Amino acid sequence: MILFALIILIVAILLRPLTLPKPEALSAAFAPVVVAPLKPVSAFNAIVDPAARSVALFQEAGRVIRHPRCMNCHPRTDRPTQTDAMRPHMPAVARGPDGAGDPHLRCATCHNDANFTGRDVPGNPQWLLALIEQAWQGRSLGETCRQLFDPARSYITRAELLEHMANDALVGWAWHPGGDRPPAPGTQAQFGALIAAWRETDARWPA
Repeated sequence: MILFALIILIVAILLRPLTLPKPEALSAAFAPVVVAPLKPVSAFNAIVDPAARSVALFQEAGRVIRHPRCMNCHPRTDRPTQTDAMRPHMPAVARGPDGAGDPHLRCATCHNDANFTGRDVPGNPQWLLALIEQAWQGRSLGETCRQLFDPARSYITRAELLEHMANDALVGWAWHPGGDRPPAPGTQAQFGALIAAWRETDARWPA
């Protein structure tokens, strides 16, 4: 009889309702992202030699060009990179015939018209990779500069280059990347002003 009572007691203990922990609200906010500044064009006015001033202007603009927000979309292979470490994109995807992904796995499958905070997936209506001829990864800033003015690789004029850098919406995403991704330095307007001033000083490039 006592054994039976012990069994009933043990079963009752095992089957008793458990007190669940109180739910806690999940914070959707990311840590504040620090925006690195860009020097204004006026900061280079003291450089008397026009060629040296031109190089200095492009070097400052190069802080944007060589930033991961830009470099990730200018890979040297057909696979884009991601994060500040510029790791190979996961899942594995390919450039495809138009830069917007393989026909069986388009970039738009995951990357929508805007950043998706819920999954921390970046997005833009024009999301695609630069042409393979416009690859920047693995090149020095001087090599990138010469590449920009090589018609066989850039496919754009100097005027079109300025328009692309200063006003293109996909380039502008680099300053509004969403999540906790550090944006490119400065603003797109400041970047465009540096490129414009560089062109006006005969567009010299670093060695």
